[in-house]
Amino acid sequence: MLGGLGLVGFGIGAWTQVAPRKFTAQQRAQITNWEFGKRWRDLTSATIFPASVSYPAPTALDDVPSLLLSAERVGVAKQTTCASATDSAAAAVLDRDGCAAILRATYVDSTGSYVVTVGAAVLPGTADATSAAKAIASADAARSAVHAVPFNGTPAAAFTDKRRQLSGVVSAGTYVVLYTVGYADSRPKEPVTGDGYTDAEMTSAGTGVAHDVLSVLAAPVTPPNCPGAPGC
Repeated sequence: MLGGLGLVGFGIGAWTQVAPRKFTAQQRAQITNWEFGKRWRDLTSATIFPASVSYPAPTALDDVPSLLLSAERVGVAKQTTCASATDSAAAAVLDRDGCAAILRATYVDSTGSYVVTVGAAVLPGTADATSAAKAIASADAARSAVHAVPFNGTPAAAFTDKRRQLSGVVSAGTYVVLYTVGYADSRPKEPVTGDGYTDAEMTSAGTGVAHDVLSVLAAPVTPPNCPGAPGC
């Protein structure tokens, strides 16, 4: 009987050695964050910031619900720090939550009316990105914007911080994407909230480009799986 119990114990021990390894919730989160986090280094700038982006028209055009608007990329800026690419309110939040870098690009809508600079900030984890985005969204938008990036020889040549009209932030995965929108021409900075359609169209352009960038950087990650013997 003792010999039989010994064989049973040996069998259980052997099974635990060869059974597929199971990750803890913390390990799964770490692996997922790592999968998200490596994309900004592995992907090309042209992949992260597509040459053309399509986005839904503002709800003000509810008579044409299927209408899609578009924006074209006019340039990609050099990688830089979050502190140097954002206003103080956003920079403080991103620095607090461990921002590693920010990637920026500028787009112009198909009519040549609006310019959008979008910045993808790299955070260490999904929880950090969610927390940072919420904190930035709750701050004054004028102080939480990504800095505008102009490009000579394009409709965005004169798009400076002084011409930013509105700003916003979205997040997914380990990324926080900030955007700022303004006119392509020399119209002075004035609140556009009084003009419902302009406000909605600028917001659609900004969020449309931002979500397109997130669809690449924060595309769903395959749940971690570790088949085979311990140690994989």
